[in-house]
Amino acid sequence: MNFGRRLLALPAIAALALTACADGEEAEETAVAAVDTAPIIENARLVLPPVSGNPAAAYFDITNPGEMPLTISAVGIDGAGRTELHQSMEMDGKMMMEGMSGIDVAPGETSSLAPGGMHVMAFDLDDSVTSGSTVEMTLTFASGETMTAPVAVQGAGDER
Repeated sequence: MNFGRRLLALPAIAALALTACADGEEAEETAVAAVDTAPIIENARLVLPPVSGNPAAAYFDITNPGEMPLTISAVGIDGAGRTELHQSMEMDGKMMMEGMSGIDVAPGETSSLAPGGMHVMAFDLDDSVTSGSTVEMTLTFASGETMTAPVAVQGAGDER
């Protein structure tokens, strides 16, 4: 089930819980707990390359407030022809990148995609993706669920 669709269904679920339960506070806590299990995306940004035509890099923090581990298996970015999960690392004194098949987020933990570490490479950017704009990013989890979040587009020299 899509996390976004699950969030849309919560008002109806909460209303049913309130009518079925004499104690309104208890029902409200149940509805909030259900909302709190959706992953939280913060600090999402797509940094444009200094040279047009080169790939951009997306960074964000993802928190898993749930009780089950999450694995991000893919990330799509509107306006990008394709995307890849990457990990930067230093090897023999040189910075290198390698593809990743997924990013794990343990229950109660936050994983950060940041410069010099894990990130999303966005290739073949559309001309509509410009500094100061916002694009949508869709995370696909190993469970098949998806989640969409807005991403601020930054120029190459902007603060990351």
